Amino acid sequence: MRYSEVARKIGNPKAARAVGNALARNEDAPYIPCHRVVGYNGMGGYSARGGLKQKLKLLKQEGYRYE
Repeated sequence: MRYSEVARKIGNPKAARAVGNALARNEDAPYIPCHRVVGYNGMGGYSARGGLKQKLKLLKQEGYRYE
């Protein structure tokens, strides 16, 4: 799912950046899977422990395909 898709689902299609910022502050990342949200033009970021490398590892473990 992309940040823009989350923004549309919450009823504010222009809030993709706000969604990304909110997920960046997610202190419960291991329990709330924000690593599954990716950017439109790439992976986006991942501010939880391990950073982008950890995000890619989690996605791979879960069988998600990404580019």
